[in-house]
Amino acid sequence: MSLLSVFPELGQEAAQSAAEHSAESAGPMLMDEIPDFIQHHIADATEIEFAGGHWSLEALSIDPIQIGSLTIDLSPTRQMVVMVVVALLLLAIFLPLARTFRKTGKEKAPSGFANAMEAMIVYFRDEVVRTNIGHGADAFTPFILTLFFFILGMNLIGLTPLGITPTANLSVTAALALITFIVIEVSGFVALGPAGYARTIFFLPPGVPGFMKPGMLVILTVVEFLGKLAKPIALAIRLLANMTAGHTLILAIMGMIFVLQSYLMGVASVGMASVLMILELFIAFLQAYIFAMLASVFIGLIRHAH
Repeated sequence: MSLLSVFPELGQEAAQSAAEHSAESAGPMLMDEIPDFIQHHIADATEIEFAGGHWSLEALSIDPIQIGSLTIDLSPTRQMVVMVVVALLLLAIFLPLARTFRKTGKEKAPSGFANAMEAMIVYFRDEVVRTNIGHGADAFTPFILTLFFFILGMNLIGLTPLGITPTANLSVTAALALITFIVIEVSGFVALGPAGYARTIFFLPPGVPGFMKPGMLVILTVVEFLGKLAKPIALAIRLLANMTAGHTLILAIMGMIFVLQSYLMGVASVGMASVLMILELFIAFLQAYIFAMLASVFIGLIRHAH
């Protein structure tokens, strides 16, 4: 079993478990069934549930690709569908905005929604990208903005009744972090050249006595290499943990309605979940911003390393 196929399989198992529970008598949910209830809603799966309807994606499945002992399953899942929908929505929003900006030109400010988006884009360019990257930062503005709006879109869809959050999947956050890591390292290589980039790995500070240089070089090389690996890991885990934690807590609170089957618990759970949803809305924006800002910081650090 491969890492790429783990989450769809977990989702299918959770869906089967939920179907078995629904087939049983309409009694209260057991406390030990809460984890299955949470897993069913958070994990990836090959079916979409919305407003009581179920749409299977099995008809679109693709035969797994076998590369040695590694199995890569590229069959569409509900989280993949959401990612495609978010990408299409961003294209539908920003392509007309780009045409509006071209028509108005630099002398006249756009109005309405275009004006608000221009303010956000200018803020990111000036306060996030240019501040953290420095000279040549404007070339990275499209990438940083794409990260922010794509992550934000996935986070926000998870707060809708659809309830599908791709950023609560390690495969998604790891892929975003890997792409960011590649951009960071390539930008550093281009800015520093081969010799300068090599010094970001094989680093030896000036002033070290000669007899200590071999040992210090070995130690600092390991430290620098681990530091490079820690950046994408931190990006992936931070986004995953924050988006998963909030959804898990909300689902656990809502699950108590089915456990206790009490009107009082229902009112209390809905009230607490509503407050948490407001907090989740803030976290959705915050985590997208932090991911984009840290990507800018890491790009700036390697372009001006040592």
